[in-house]
Amino acid sequence: MERQQAKERIDALRSTLRENSRLYYVENAPVISDYEFDMLMHELESLEAEFPEFASEDSPTRKVGSDLDKGFVQKPHRYPMLSLANTYSIEEVEEFAARAEKSLQSGFSWCCELKFDGTAICLTYRNGVLAQALTRGDGVVGDDVTANARRISNLPIRLHGDYPEEFEIRGEVLMPYAAFDALNHERELQEEAPFANPRNAASGSLKLIDPEEVAHRGLYCTLYHIPAQSLSFTSHDEALRAAASWGLPVSEDRRLCHSIPEIREYIDYWDTQRKFLPYATDGIVIKINEMEYQRELGYTSKSPRWAVAYKFKAEQACTPILSIDYQVGRTGAVTPVANLEPVQLSGTVVKRATLVNADQMQMLDIREGDWVYVEKGGEIIPKITGVEESRRQPGAKAPEFPAVCPDCGTPLVREEDEAKWFCPNKDGCPMQIKGALIHFMSRKAMNILAGEMTVEQFYNLGLVRTPADLYSLSENQLLMLEGWKEKSVKRFLASLAESRKVPFERVLFAIGIRFVGETTARELAAHFGSIDALAEASREQLLEVQDVGDVIADSVVAWFANPAHRQEVERLRAAGLQLSGKGAAEAVSDALAGKTIVVSGTFSVSRDEIKALIAANGGKNSGSISAKTTFLLAGDSPGPEKVRKCGELGISIIDEKTFREMIPAAQLTQPAPTPETAAQESGQLSLF
Repeated sequence: MERQQAKERIDALRSTLRENSRLYYVENAPVISDYEFDMLMHELESLEAEFPEFASEDSPTRKVGSDLDKGFVQKPHRYPMLSLANTYSIEEVEEFAARAEKSLQSGFSWCCELKFDGTAICLTYRNGVLAQALTRGDGVVGDDVTANARRISNLPIRLHGDYPEEFEIRGEVLMPYAAFDALNHERELQEEAPFANPRNAASGSLKLIDPEEVAHRGLYCTLYHIPAQSLSFTSHDEALRAAASWGLPVSEDRRLCHSIPEIREYIDYWDTQRKFLPYATDGIVIKINEMEYQRELGYTSKSPRWAVAYKFKAEQACTPILSIDYQVGRTGAVTPVANLEPVQLSGTVVKRATLVNADQMQMLDIREGDWVYVEKGGEIIPKITGVEESRRQPGAKAPEFPAVCPDCGTPLVREEDEAKWFCPNKDGCPMQIKGALIHFMSRKAMNILAGEMTVEQFYNLGLVRTPADLYSLSENQLLMLEGWKEKSVKRFLASLAESRKVPFERVLFAIGIRFVGETTARELAAHFGSIDALAEASREQLLEVQDVGDVIADSVVAWFANPAHRQEVERLRAAGLQLSGKGAAEAVSDALAGKTIVVSGTFSVSRDEIKALIAANGGKNSGSISAKTTFLLAGDSPGPEKVRKCGELGISIIDEKTFREMIPAAQLTQPAPTPETAAQESGQLSLF
């Protein structure tokens, strides 16, 4: 390659790698596979070695990918948090091991471990208590996610045994498959984009602002490295055994190897057995076990010289498409799904794979009966990555995307700038009606104890067509239904009764106005205070609300312009639902009258209880800091952007103790157990 060509290719590779690193670490939305990213990185490393005059300290080959998020406080790592060199070639692993043996010229062992596919975490324990948790960040500083790490199920807040006064330990935060499937199922019901894989889901969950939501996500932690500078051990394996004795979650699947054939045997074993683990792994890490030799070999600017990661190649299968279904979601979006000849892939049988939308089908140039390549690897959701054109039948036709709704026959529409086609028959399309009911009853909405099969049963029997119909169901009616027993009837009716106490912002989210998600519903509820005021709001008044733009404003106006929707609101009112900002609480004082309060951080009780207390004492909850804000009520780890904006606007910040003193008639429940208490009561039971 000519010098100028090399310069242009190096510049292009650096630009591509930086952008894909941002998508991977910051957005949690990768658009290329790990393998493709690593191949581009290897190409750049080769070109920089061949043309050293173009070397740069700012090159992706010399810097750790950054996951820093300006929504969190950044703190420095005591010791740099580097990444591992990696390879997909067993021969390169053997070459790495041979170089180490030649360099050290003395007896040593290897510690081989599973490479967990999650997001890196660095923990500091002081006096046996979890004091700090930082993400990898850029390797020099990381995001402080201590409050969230305390909500990870198997991570102890307090240690036991003969632990050191202070030390660091590093590992990986994972999302087990069961938790991942549950989360994506919930997101699909809300018609939110599902996470592509558990790693993205774990990373996104660790960066949630609300620690209580983190606790709901079912994260799991495994720890695998104590920096040699942090504590004095003779070997890596000794350090991990000590960590396990203090109650820390350390993988027991590591193995000490004394030769290259033993390393290969370990890799071969886990290349098969990893498919039966309850969480994702994407390779094997091979480390020199003795700390003395780790120190002797040292580090590059990006990675240790005493370790390497062997990465498993993504599994791919080729199988024919049997048919294509077109599914209708609760918003009317029509999604094509390919039904496949069942094929074994990454430990599971794959029968279906989404084709996303009409544009994606066209881009893949899918034809009826095509053999297609399906891939999972790190991507748990099966995706079609290509077509084997050599197996295409002569005259095979491209499937026609339906012109009418496959469920109700209404002509489909496609709005400008929309990738998907929609069925506009929201109130008459069976799939949309059932989807709307499932959304209404979901945990983040009304939290009514019923699932898809129950909704299907209610709909098929003509018992329920709108959410208000749920509140007309009687005990006798339910006992007559197939599969219903007295206990299940009482639980369902009890959850219906409890749903009448759900605050207005969640009711507004539950009724399913298009584009009005949880956050927007909260903003609208805080701004207008009641569904009546919202129903009469003009487009211009809606645009005054934080984060409400033209699309949301038009959607809200259109929803309330529908007489059927107005009638449904009145039926929900008659059923006793909370349709104003006061929620379920009656005013107990006017101590906070005229005050607009923003709540951020974690408290001794849930944030919902804090907000209910504000409303019950005459205050107004708001989701964002503005000139109208009276004060920020800050718990532990409040949003740094909110704190910064308070400083800019001269707005007071008060803590929970001060807030309680402002209220003469507080009606709070007992504080929720602290993480320490909860850990003791639960015995720190693992997910597995």
